[in-house]
Amino acid sequence: MSYRQPSFTLGVEEEYLLVDRDSLDLAAAPESLMAQCVEELHDQVSPEFLQCQIEVGTRVCRTVAEAGADLASLRLVIARLAGEHGLAPLAASCHPFADWHQQHFTDKQRYRELERDLGGVARRMLICGMHVHVGLDDDETRIDLMAQFPYFLPHLLALSTSSPYWKGDDTGLNSYRLTVFDNLPRTGLPPRFSSWSEYQRSVQVIIDSGLIEDSSKIWWDLRPSARFPTLESRICDVSPRLDDALSIVALTQSIMHMLWRLGCCNQRWRVYDRFLVEENRWRAQRYGGSNGLIDFARGEVIDFSLLLEELIDIVREDAEALGCLNELLSTRRIVETGSSADRQRSIHARAIAGGASAREAQKEVVRSLVDEFTEGLQNHRQAEPAAGQSA
Repeated sequence: MSYRQPSFTLGVEEEYLLVDRDSLDLAAAPESLMAQCVEELHDQVSPEFLQCQIEVGTRVCRTVAEAGADLASLRLVIARLAGEHGLAPLAASCHPFADWHQQHFTDKQRYRELERDLGGVARRMLICGMHVHVGLDDDETRIDLMAQFPYFLPHLLALSTSSPYWKGDDTGLNSYRLTVFDNLPRTGLPPRFSSWSEYQRSVQVIIDSGLIEDSSKIWWDLRPSARFPTLESRICDVSPRLDDALSIVALTQSIMHMLWRLGCCNQRWRVYDRFLVEENRWRAQRYGGSNGLIDFARGEVIDFSLLLEELIDIVREDAEALGCLNELLSTRRIVETGSSADRQRSIHARAIAGGASAREAQKEVVRSLVDEFTEGLQNHRQAEPAAGQSA
C-alpha cells in the first residue's frame, strides 16, 4: 500500500427505469430519445441491457458537491427529454409491478453476448443500481482497501434499499434487486487478494480461458474498475432521491479515506470472515436498516442507528478533510425517515387503507417515485463539476 495520498476523486453511475406517464408501465426508450440524450449529454449517457433502462455517469469530480451538481443536471435533462416522449424516469432498483417477461434487451453487441452467455438469468435483469467510483491511483492501495472495505458494504446497502416489490408482489425483502443480481456469475462479496499481481493473475485465467474478454464482466459488490484507477462500490440500490444518493456517496468516500488513513499509521481495519460479512449482507438485503446488523466485536445484533452513529464518529475527520461532512451527516435522515423501500411500503399501505385496489396502490408507489426523481435537484446545480472524462 502506498502512503502517498490518493486523489479520492469520485465518479457516480446511476441506472434508471423509464415508465409511460399515463399507464405507469415500463416503456422502451425510443431511438429518438436516446439520440437526444447523447446529443446533450455525450458520453455521460448510454442505453442499458433492457430497452426500458438508461444509464448516466458523472464526470470525474473532486467532491461530493460536484458529483451532486453533475447528477442533478443529468437527472433534469433525462426527465425533460423523457417527458417530451410521454415518459418519466425512475431511480428505483425494481419497478413495483412490471413483468420481466414483457421486456426486450437492447440490440447492442455487448448485450447480445450477455444474453447468449447467461441465458434466462440475464433476461430477468430488470434491476437498476448505483455504482460509486473512488479514485485510488496506486494498484496496491486498491487491493489493500478492497480487502478491508467489504465489512461496510452491508451498511451501505441498508441505507440504499429501494426494491421491495417484484412483479406486483411484496417480496418481504428491502432489496430484491440483489436477489436477482446474485444469480449472475462473478457476483457477491469480492475474494481476498494479497497483492495486485495476485488479482491480475486470477482474472487473467478467466480471460485466457475465453470466458470473458476483460474484468468489466466481473460484477462483485466491490471491484477495481476495468477502465479507471478507482475502487468501485456496486452494492447499492439506486436512490430515488438525489440527496439520499449523495449521503451514501459521502459515506463511501469517507470510509475509503479512513482506511487509507489507518494504513498511514500502520493500522488496518480488521478483516472479518466472509461468512460473517455475508450474514450482515443478507440482513441488510432482507430488512434494510430496520432490524439491525451484527456487531462482530460485541457478538450481537445492534440497532442500525447506533451502528451508523459509531461509523459517523469514526469517519468524521475524513469527511471533514474531503469536504462532505454535511452529506455524511444526512445519512441520519435516511435512518430516521426510512429508506425508499420503507417509503414505498408506507405509500402502498395508505393507498390500500384509502380503498385503492392492489394495482392502483402500486401505481401510487410509481407516482411517488416519479416525483422523487427530481426532488431537490435545483439545490445542487450551483456547484460546477470538474472537467474530465466521465466515470
